[in-house]
Amino acid sequence: MGKKKNSYKRKRSGVLFIYKRTLILVGSILFLLTGIAALTSAGPAYRLSSQAITEWTRQLDSSIYLHILGNENKIFESVRPEEAPSIQLSAVLMQMLTTIKPDDPRTLLGSEIPGFSLYENQIVIAGEGTNYTNLPIESAQPDHVIEEEPTEDKEEETPPEEAQNPPEDSQEQKDEEPAPSTGDKDVVYIYYTHNQESYLPSLDAEQKDNAYNKNANVTDAGEAMAKRLEELGIGTIADQTDIGAILNENGMAYHQSYDASRGVVEAAVAENKDVSFVFDIHRDSLQRKDTTKEIDGKTYAKVVFVVGAENKEYEKNLKLASDLHKKIEENYPGLSRGVITKKGAGVDGVYNQDVSDKAALLEIGGVENTLDEATRTAELFAEIFADYYWEAEKVQGGQAE
Repeated sequence: MGKKKNSYKRKRSGVLFIYKRTLILVGSILFLLTGIAALTSAGPAYRLSSQAITEWTRQLDSSIYLHILGNENKIFESVRPEEAPSIQLSAVLMQMLTTIKPDDPRTLLGSEIPGFSLYENQIVIAGEGTNYTNLPIESAQPDHVIEEEPTEDKEEETPPEEAQNPPEDSQEQKDEEPAPSTGDKDVVYIYYTHNQESYLPSLDAEQKDNAYNKNANVTDAGEAMAKRLEELGIGTIADQTDIGAILNENGMAYHQSYDASRGVVEAAVAENKDVSFVFDIHRDSLQRKDTTKEIDGKTYAKVVFVVGAENKEYEKNLKLASDLHKKIEENYPGLSRGVITKKGAGVDGVYNQDVSDKAALLEIGGVENTLDEATRTAELFAEIFADYYWEAEKVQGGQAE
């Protein structure tokens, strides 16, 4: 009798277990279907979009994803940085739900403190020495613009021996293989929204608010870049439009410079159908220690890429900037300060980069660099870009003329 009773209990317990599991399964399916129905039938304002999901997850450190993937494939766990902190589910959920990082006070204070505009800037790729304390700073409105001829930079330019007497092998190779060329097509367009931005040592001035000049400025760096690109077979237009003059003629404020330059860029791209790469050249307002790099005994102005994150298709421009940064790092480590995205109050947020999916804003050096350092960097950038361009042509199967 006792055995039958125990057998009955076991059977009853097994039935109840199956019954509970079935209820849980059915309930989960119903919950999933209800959720899908709610999401698909909700109005646009209440639907989950890819952008919303991106905003939730973009705050998460990449090591978190490596840890998650590493649970399934140990290869991912092996590439996770050793110094990466251990994953805490509560911290991850807090970041996703509130976008607040316990180790980054900007995420808490950034939206509360008026004028804390750097909160919206994101370091996508941090170059050597780049952090949130030395992000690119837009130049303030100039008190006045120096019009007289600048002083010459006190630097002796001694071309390296290799440049004066190229090796015979390389010369023979040049004779045998014709250099690639875009022919009569201009594929690069260079312009300057803040065309009067200059460099203090070249002006014999000390106050950075005076680092503006009509005769010596970032356009010299752009011209050096364009000249080198042409030498490397890449057709280039270096626009010399005085945006400062347009502002004065139309009674526009300095912060409207991008509005003033927009018409110039749009017209140029419309008139030159072959133009695909658009570069806006600037100089930063940071100190020399943050914007200078020594390479082989010579000093260069560091370059940083700024991408406007309020452009709806900014990811394409971000890819270009990231690719060029990596290319610079391969050849001249430390010359690039990295890739920054900007949006929010106090900045333009688009920077006319919606005119092309291959547009970028380049900050070449800072206010304390010399004009020679800026032009040297511009020439190096031209060479790096040329390699990038011709490599892309080969991959795409393009035929240079």
